[in-house]
Amino acid sequence: MFYIAHRLFAAHDRALAAHLAHHLAAKTGADAVFLPFCDTGEETLQAPVKGLRLFELDRRRLPTLTGMIAILHGPSLDDGVCMEIGYAAALGVPVIVMTTDFQTYSHHPNSPRWEFTDPLIETITRRVVRVPRLGTLPPADDTADRFATFASRNHHQTDEAVARSVDALLDAATGDRAVPNTAPARAGSVFFEPSPYTPVPEQVAEAVRTAGYDLRAARRFAAAGTAAAARTDWDEARHAETLIADVSGPEAPPGAAALIGAAAAQGRRIGVYLPHPVFTHAPGREPNWRNLMIQYAAGHHLSTPDDLTSWLHR
Repeated sequence: MFYIAHRLFAAHDRALAAHLAHHLAAKTGADAVFLPFCDTGEETLQAPVKGLRLFELDRRRLPTLTGMIAILHGPSLDDGVCMEIGYAAALGVPVIVMTTDFQTYSHHPNSPRWEFTDPLIETITRRVVRVPRLGTLPPADDTADRFATFASRNHHQTDEAVARSVDALLDAATGDRAVPNTAPARAGSVFFEPSPYTPVPEQVAEAVRTAGYDLRAARRFAAAGTAAAARTDWDEARHAETLIADVSGPEAPPGAAALIGAAAAQGRRIGVYLPHPVFTHAPGREPNWRNLMIQYAAGHHLSTPDDLTSWLHR
């Protein structure tokens, strides 16, 4: 089963994912491709707790995958997609990321650049297929509609990204699947993933230490060697018995989302710290305080340090 992970809150995002799924299915067969929203019938689905049901339908596929293509664009990465990337990567599933973003990212003007705002994403995926430029400009034609020409060049760019991503996925899927980490978690260990959008809440670290846990925290954003630090963060988080992720910000930060996915895949205890949630509402769905893939993978919403303390002592 091949999984298309994509942002699905606007028509153009869903159309792009469907375009990709169509081309992948042409080479693998339609039954081998799972496209969220389309294959869960989200718009017409009725369930007592619809968001939870959608999470269950998506998660049912994730442990069975042969490969995944994840669509990521721009500086604000979809947190549901990043959660799915982390889940698949923790199970050794090859993940190909498709992007047409023409930007790369760094924390300082002259420091090493990353494919995305968090170096963890490219660290844990098999390959990033980046097609950053418009399609070739057609021969000069004074009668041509410049807007239609511009649209055509974008379509060509997208087509190239889709074709290259499908080829990369099928190539990766024919190789040996990476062995998932089956080492037991370190007893009494907590990995804390702070949000890059807010100051580190010192009360969180203090609560973890006071509860008697061995605390490790993400270091990749402050490290000189970001790639090595990202790998260390990934390894330490996956060996932790408990993950605490600060998911403050406009969306759950991409690294936090990926680590939540990895922890969920491994059956680890997950708590998410979010003092000021913004609830989302969709027809027939219960209010969600974060992307439903984050909300239901984590399970424990901690809004104050006291909530965290109580949860740690359970």
